[in-house]
Amino acid sequence: MPEPESIISADVALKRLIAGNERFRRGEIRLPRLVHEMLTGLSQGQQPYATILGCSDSRVPPELIFDTGLGELFVIRIAGNVFSPVVAGSLQYAEAHLHTNLFVVLGHQECGAVQAALKTRDKGNRHHSRIQLLVDNILPGLPSFDPHLSQKAQTDRAVESNIDWTVQQILHTPKGQARLCEGKTRVVGAVFEIATGRVRFLDTGRG
Repeated sequence: MPEPESIISADVALKRLIAGNERFRRGEIRLPRLVHEMLTGLSQGQQPYATILGCSDSRVPPELIFDTGLGELFVIRIAGNVFSPVVAGSLQYAEAHLHTNLFVVLGHQECGAVQAALKTRDKGNRHHSRIQLLVDNILPGLPSFDPHLSQKAQTDRAVESNIDWTVQQILHTPKGQARLCEGKTRVVGAVFEIATGRVRFLDTGRG
């Protein structure tokens, strides 16, 4: 299916997200001033310029931390920003029908799902059945630790490793491989630092 001529490249989309997060950190978000303008055209459809796979944590709303308007981001939120067949279906919809070229896996500091996975791996803790299913998706991506690392440092490393694990799973799907070969799609990881409001993009993914 051909892409619309107005499609935004992955590089331009990434620059928009970075600029939006900088406005958010400065307290200069544009959203209140854009609401009326956005609503006038949204009934005709959507054309987001990026897809965000983020955590369900209530402190990490992508539209706010990137200072975007309605219709600008296609957002998938699930605890621990984990990958699954259902999530893959949403990502494929974004690629095939919305033509987003940038995909961001957005984790955050002190992620409860990642902490639960660490407790399962390191202490043998078990969680309620459905929570454990979620945790089990995170376990393969957890790193090994230097025993002298602080608890915070361990959690920070685990959060980044979990983001990279999700990125790699997306990249290794047949569709992900095909799109990357075309040279238009980028899949990147990022961490939201709750204390500062900064989104730090990681050296993960490719394309």
